[in-house]
Amino acid sequence: MLQAIGLTSARHRGLSPAVDDLTFEAGSGCVTALLGAPGSGKTAALRLMLELEPGRGITYFRGRALHRVEQPAREVGVLLGDVQGHPVRTVRGQLRMLCAAAGVPASRADELLDTVGLAGLGDQRIGSLSLGMERRLALASALLGDPYTLILDEPTKGLAPREAAWLHGMLRSHAAGGGAVLYTTSDPKEAARSAGHVVSIDGGRLVADQGVADFSRTRLRPRVAVRSPHAARLAAVVSREARAARRSVEVVTEASGSRLSVYGSSCAEIGDTAFRHGLPVHQLADEIGEIGEIGDTGPVAERADSGAAPAATRGDGREADATGGGGSGAVPRPAANAAGPDLPPPIRRRAARGPLRPVRYELRRLFGVRTTALIMAVALVASAGISVLLARNGSTPLPNVLAAWPPLLPLPPAAFGAGLLGALSFGDEFRYPALAAGRGTVPRRLGLLLAKLAVSAGVALLLALLVVLASAASLRLVYGGDLIRMPPNVMSLAVSWSGLTVGCAWAGLLAAGLFRVTAAGVAAVLAVPVLMVPLVQRMPKASTARSVTGLPGRLRDLAWLQWPHETDRWLLAAMRVVAHPVGTALTLSLSVLICAYLFTSLRGRVRW
Repeated sequence: MLQAIGLTSARHRGLSPAVDDLTFEAGSGCVTALLGAPGSGKTAALRLMLELEPGRGITYFRGRALHRVEQPAREVGVLLGDVQGHPVRTVRGQLRMLCAAAGVPASRADELLDTVGLAGLGDQRIGSLSLGMERRLALASALLGDPYTLILDEPTKGLAPREAAWLHGMLRSHAAGGGAVLYTTSDPKEAARSAGHVVSIDGGRLVADQGVADFSRTRLRPRVAVRSPHAARLAAVVSREARAARRSVEVVTEASGSRLSVYGSSCAEIGDTAFRHGLPVHQLADEIGEIGEIGDTGPVAERADSGAAPAATRGDGREADATGGGGSGAVPRPAANAAGPDLPPPIRRRAARGPLRPVRYELRRLFGVRTTALIMAVALVASAGISVLLARNGSTPLPNVLAAWPPLLPLPPAAFGAGLLGALSFGDEFRYPALAAGRGTVPRRLGLLLAKLAVSAGVALLLALLVVLASAASLRLVYGGDLIRMPPNVMSLAVSWSGLTVGCAWAGLLAAGLFRVTAAGVAAVLAVPVLMVPLVQRMPKASTARSVTGLPGRLRDLAWLQWPHETDRWLLAAMRVVAHPVGTALTLSLSVLICAYLFTSLRGRVRW
């Protein structure tokens, strides 16, 4: 069962809250419709329930608040707006990525593709899906964790009647399995057809809380739709016979002039009247019309256009609540709290949780789009071409030739490609926030950060190795094998080359995560050779009185460890890399970015 108690939005600039003291229930095994006209506060109520907006109140999901649920994806499935996914990612890739975030097996994605009717579209790109197929994918995303409760905001908006009927069938099937379903709509007819319980709101306040039978009886009005080429004559005849029989019948002529809406009669009576007077009838059908707009305290208003999307009605909704006309009963308020004896507890907008399997999630996010392979391919081709050009004059050192790093370029293609991939690691998260739909941010969890650092470092090392191999193969093919000889300081060169690519990848990643845009990550990568290296080179250099020679051995003695002597050579090589101007600049940049990232993360955690 879902219980919403005292939901109240935060006030902005003295305006009335979008949701004001809203209390209702969505029971187990039942589809509940939250009905209201556009702007009545339906979406704001859902966001308060999901702790996406600040305010007051509390929502219990089977007796627990959402922030106390260890795995929210297994308790609540949410559909708010469109699918939050990269448009070039495949449908199956999107679901498998979200499976890693929810901590469920990847096979769950294929199961849900069959369930929602997308089995044949698993390899289709998200950006090429129709609205109906995209809504099916969004429903599959909400069902990944097999949740008990489903919360959907206008799930049938813009859908064709056939797609809407299918989606409501899925919701009823979920409720039949014992789950709770809550969805919003502005169409009372849709609520009457598909829901078992209807909660009507207006201006953020509760208007009626009724079962669907009582809702249809007290809030909707039956009528007979008649279409005839002699509609005016038929209307006059029906009104005259109703007055003669002293029956309360009201006839409304539609704007087209050939269609009538008759209230207080039946299809049989209208058909008999038309037959007796020899009037042809082209349409004769029972329909349901709404009584009036929510908030209309005047007389009952009839609408002429039955095809327009009707709004919910007030009618005698308040009286139905007071007399128990289908209402679910009052929901008890929580006990007094620190906010005051009569105020519900505050709702704090909480940061999104990180993926339960961060490394698996990051791998599927990175390789689920073709951008990664494209960037790596461009870096390999550019490096091979540049290395061939650099080897022509014979004056460029072999390490620069293999790295494809001419003096004119601030960075070699491999380092820039690694930095771009690192920047996209966080940049795509903010542009397509699959982890935090509706929150507008990305979770700053340590596990997610470490996973991104590890995966980006692995990809950078792979790219660095492939570039060297591609350059060597190109040189051997063009100039023969005599040009390539193993340099004596190969270990130091390997460490420096690896450190450059990994450092650029991390600089792009941290900057994009800090400034929430990919361009900031790319700028941070380019700032290392363009700004930081000249700054380091201009620093005054004093004479060195002491040396760090023998540091690896002293570290080994201090830690009581007996690592191989080969490790000492690696440590010394790393120290030489850090002492180089580029290494020093990269180290300083990474240190500043790490401190800034941790500072903003801690500040955001304290704020929330």
